[in-house]
Amino acid sequence: MSRNPATSNRVAPILRTGLIAGVALAAAAFPLTAAAGLGGKAVSDSIGENGRDLRTVSPAQSTYVYASDGRTLLTMFYEEHRKYVPISQMSPNIQQAIVAAEDSRFYQHRGVDPKGIARAFVVNQQAGGVSQGASTITMQYVRMASRDGAQSPIEALQATQQTSVRKLREMRTAVEVEKEMSKAEILERYLNSAYFGHRAYGIYSASEIFFSKKPIDLTPIEAATLAGLVKSPSEYDPASSDQKEATERRNYVIDRMKIMGYLSPDVAAQYKTQPIRLKLTTPPNDCVSIDKQYNSWGFFCDYLKAWWAQQPAFGANWSERLDKLRRGGYNIVTSIDPKVQDAAEKQVGSRESSGSPFAHGLVAVEPGTGRVKAMAVNRTYSLDQSENYPNSNPAMRDREKGNYPNTVVPLLGGGDLPGYQAGSTFKMFTMLAALQSGLPLNTSFDAKYRFVSNFPDGSSGPNDCGGRWCPTNASGAMSGTQTMWSGFGKSVNTFFVWLEQRVGVEKVVRLAEEMGLRWRTDVDKRQSASPQVRNWGAFTLGVSDATPLELAGAYAAVAADGRYCEPTPVLSVSNPDGTPTTYRADDGNVIPVAKSRCHQVVRPDVARAATDAARCPTGDRPVRGSCGGWSTADSVRATVGRPVAGKTGTTDSTRSAWFVGYTPELAAASFVSDPDNPADAVGDGQANKPVDAVAYTLKEALKGQPVRQFSAPSEAIAGLS
Repeated sequence: MSRNPATSNRVAPILRTGLIAGVALAAAAFPLTAAAGLGGKAVSDSIGENGRDLRTVSPAQSTYVYASDGRTLLTMFYEEHRKYVPISQMSPNIQQAIVAAEDSRFYQHRGVDPKGIARAFVVNQQAGGVSQGASTITMQYVRMASRDGAQSPIEALQATQQTSVRKLREMRTAVEVEKEMSKAEILERYLNSAYFGHRAYGIYSASEIFFSKKPIDLTPIEAATLAGLVKSPSEYDPASSDQKEATERRNYVIDRMKIMGYLSPDVAAQYKTQPIRLKLTTPPNDCVSIDKQYNSWGFFCDYLKAWWAQQPAFGANWSERLDKLRRGGYNIVTSIDPKVQDAAEKQVGSRESSGSPFAHGLVAVEPGTGRVKAMAVNRTYSLDQSENYPNSNPAMRDREKGNYPNTVVPLLGGGDLPGYQAGSTFKMFTMLAALQSGLPLNTSFDAKYRFVSNFPDGSSGPNDCGGRWCPTNASGAMSGTQTMWSGFGKSVNTFFVWLEQRVGVEKVVRLAEEMGLRWRTDVDKRQSASPQVRNWGAFTLGVSDATPLELAGAYAAVAADGRYCEPTPVLSVSNPDGTPTTYRADDGNVIPVAKSRCHQVVRPDVARAATDAARCPTGDRPVRGSCGGWSTADSVRATVGRPVAGKTGTTDSTRSAWFVGYTPELAAASFVSDPDNPADAVGDGQANKPVDAVAYTLKEALKGQPVRQFSAPSEAIAGLS
């Protein structure tokens, strides 16, 4: 059975790391008679096909995460920083140095070195203890592979504990390994498994951490320094303040290389006079280690982790999936586009300071793929909230600090945060449901200032008309006969409540769910459930919470002719060998985990009709109808400079403000709200910030690209035939 650590439950990280750092190479305490008993029943019964099994064992490797260009490193995830490299990519210097330091007869013996055991036995008898080991490189590899392949803490301890049974088993397995693997393969696996100290596991990370170079470029002096660490990584760590022990150990290795003919006496003598020159590197680990110049990318990184933890392809539960992320050695090319991200950051950063309780964020999604191109918010991604401002929520002010300027809260979506009331952006779902049900764009209604609906109220509030809910428009200028074009462009509440009533709320809510919206608050869950949902008339006015990630994904579906794609943070996910990481779908097909997951939610003509109406709010011109003379965000078309559609959204007393805009190539959702205190109104003066943020982000993101036109809806769905 495979013991690959990337495909099974793992030993607890603290225990595993302790075993790696604490195992002493004291093999030679056993007399020659022990070596002669390698065929004993207690040993042979426990071995089986271990020589062959060890081929399937791979040590933990670091996962690398890149931006969409495949070059810009965002961060890494690792429990043990290691990258497996073939021996062809290792300098001959490190191969020679490790043999000289650990097993000078490596190329002569067959896994166990009787001469070495005899020599060590004599030395240890004279010393009255274990002062010299006799573990060959092959035996050390067997121990490391057994440890890495352990399925439980007990197995890990059995693989490393200092007992005669374990040592005899190790010797026997080493002999079997030598029958199955070449010396080069054993040396390659050993160098990729060994711990060199300073959080460096394997020769690739050791070369990177101590010398900021690749293994192929190691000089003889550097190779001798690293080879000297394996015996006692902490004692000989050259990065410590005193390099005396490390230098003495390095010089011992150089002498051994001279004796074995790898270095001439003159060169060896010269090398021993030189100091150890380090060029230390600290590889990033997890989202909090992202380079400062990419600080805001930490929110996207957290979204990547949340997405990963939801994928069954990486394990049966959250713990297994994140363990794979830290040990599986994946190469992840994310969807984040540095150009789009930079444009989004400039917009949210320039329009709302990081010291404001109001969060201003933006998410951009690619229609037709669901790939998230940008996630930006006016916050500093940091765990340190010690200097944060007071909480804007009076009930929490004395209990915890506010979320600004520093936070790691998923303000943009992808986590457990319910989001923010999104206002009239929800009118898109009502319009789509109406079009899908057969109502044309020119469906008209005399939208009075106040509309007495069929939905129950009974609150005795200003919108309660004798037990019926009677919403009003934002202004009297919205009154009069409206169609979907003008009603959407002016955001006429009473028109859309009437339209929702005619279509049925449940159709609207279920369509919103198909387009990615999820209900996280108790109120939203209760209202969205049948049969209560049929009375949720206020849904079309955006009283439910939503995240910018959800709304960007939903509007991207409209831009993609009604094809909804789950938002995704990845372009590709590859295994350590470069092959795509896959999963088996319910229908039995094997699918790359990074492949977009899309389905048609409305007919293409329905989406095109909705887009035609959605051009009205932006100051653009629809193909089929009339916007009615004015709109809520008429500056957008001039700013973007190409066909654009979208929708504004504000809640009661402008507690939050939104705009979702899209072109055929990109959809973006922006909001301003106070995450700590939803009752803290942003005010009408800030309502235009999301509008401008989206418009200028789309403009910069698409600069230099050919102008694409929206597909026109049919005359039939427009009601003109």
